[in-house]
Amino acid sequence: MATAHAPAADKYYVPHGSHWPIVGSVSLFLVMFGAIAYLNEWFGGWIFLPGALLLSFMFFGWFHDVIGESRSGAYNHQVDRSFRMGMMWFIFSEVMFFAAFFGALFYARSLAVPWIGGEGVKVFNKLLLWQNYDPSWPTNGPARIGGHEDGSFQIIPAFGLPAINTAILLTSGITITIAHHALQAGNRTVLKVFLAATFLLGFLFVGLQAEEYMHAYKELGLKLSTGIYGSTFFMLTGFHGAHVTIGAIMLVVIWLRVMKGHFTPKSHFAFEGVAWYWHFVDVVWLGLFIFVYWI
Repeated sequence: MATAHAPAADKYYVPHGSHWPIVGSVSLFLVMFGAIAYLNEWFGGWIFLPGALLLSFMFFGWFHDVIGESRSGAYNHQVDRSFRMGMMWFIFSEVMFFAAFFGALFYARSLAVPWIGGEGVKVFNKLLLWQNYDPSWPTNGPARIGGHEDGSFQIIPAFGLPAINTAILLTSGITITIAHHALQAGNRTVLKVFLAATFLLGFLFVGLQAEEYMHAYKELGLKLSTGIYGSTFFMLTGFHGAHVTIGAIMLVVIWLRVMKGHFTPKSHFAFEGVAWYWHFVDVVWLGLFIFVYWI
């Protein structure tokens, strides 16, 4: 642990030597190697589990150290600014991550499918590709893709479970904003209640999305292998669901810290960082609801 005294205002806190980066590197390697082994059926991918456990151990240990350093007064305003910039760049990287998948959806839907159907240079796409291809969206791609013999599938209507999930996630954005204002006002009771409501709504969202996936697989014939529509649908919604799960876990950790009396009206960056992340997943879902489910 670093020295507990508060650093001077004009000096930057230099952390002690830490073993956590190497632990994180080893755990991430094991997780990825285990996932690759599972997908390629090498030896069952069992190595994924110890990698995931080691990764969880790293998160708990490293965050415990950082929280302890913060609570001891080792960080000054310059370190606080560095944390904020780091979180901003992290969220920007996540924006680019989802932009790549939205870009793939746009390219397939607005460019590739119409071109295969006859737009552009018709000599090549009509004679050499599919002569009777219907360029409508959603497309099932080549025949016998989609879970049925004829390759057919059904889409999930926007104004059903997706609309309910949209209302749930937007409500959670309101509850975490109320909790943030309560923290700034020093109202700990409102803070605890609305922060708990936020992560409960997040887990409810994930549970309903899991139900939607089971319905899509079992009854609608919509799978990851259902042509370009199925692959873009599950990649976008699946990664978003993973982000909501991670965000909800982060909210639980912050709530536990609130219950222990952490954070003050003027010093609560960890809370703000999680709130930024949660608002980010809200915005991404709005894009998903509009461009994947609705339009």
